[in-house]
Amino acid sequence: MTRAIALAALTVLELTPPEMVTCAHEAGYSHVGIRLLPATPTEPQYDIVGDTPLLREVEARLADTGIKVLDVEIFRIKPDVRAANYEAAIATAARLGASELLVAGNDPDDARQIESFAAFCELAGRYGLGAVLEFMPWTEAKNLTQAARIVERCGAKNAGVLIDPFHFSRSRSRIEDIASIPPSRLRYLQFCDVPAEIPPTMEEILHQARAERLFPGEGGVDLVGLLRAVPRDIPLSLEIPMHTLARTVGATERARRALAATKRVLAQLDA
Repeated sequence: MTRAIALAALTVLELTPPEMVTCAHEAGYSHVGIRLLPATPTEPQYDIVGDTPLLREVEARLADTGIKVLDVEIFRIKPDVRAANYEAAIATAARLGASELLVAGNDPDDARQIESFAAFCELAGRYGLGAVLEFMPWTEAKNLTQAARIVERCGAKNAGVLIDPFHFSRSRSRIEDIASIPPSRLRYLQFCDVPAEIPPTMEEILHQARAERLFPGEGGVDLVGLLRAVPRDIPLSLEIPMHTLARTVGATERARRALAATKRVLAQLDA
């Protein structure tokens, strides 16, 4: 089985969605991640949900390059947002041929968050999509244990837990805890590296997460150990924003370096 490796949007966020597809192709990836909904108010926002000219351009680039869509982001579980609010974006993700929807938990009411996530999974399932909850230390699903509990309590077969080495490190999650998660819940894995030392403030952690990560193998995360704890050949999404490097190195070259670094880590796993 050939492992799917996707170029995540955050790695090359200066590009438009069609440009991201071309970048993924030129850099040697098999898949791409598409950000249909912005993660922050300061990000570029595109008219790409529904039958829009931009969506059709993305479809044309996918067809021309053979690149597939692994995941679409970002769907937030909030107190005032119902699953139905996201149906147009979910339908767009299905139209693009995505496999997974990336979900963040942003509801402080635990019971309501579980109920809302279950409703989201049910809607995603109608479109043949998985719904993966990404734990992040500044959200209401702060670590691996909390995310796994939410996923299990929601009960949906298409629900998953998304591990990102950055958040795994900063939430002080443990590799040994992955063994308690059913393999079917680990649908894909984000990939990057990060310095071993955890910054003292959440503001600094957020800055690192969104702007200054490291290529795999250049930081302090036990990436080989992490890969050994998850299903073999699990798809990888390379999410490695590096704003300082981006001042002097273009998006395609950064994407190539990210892929080369990942393959070096994978070679250690195979050895």
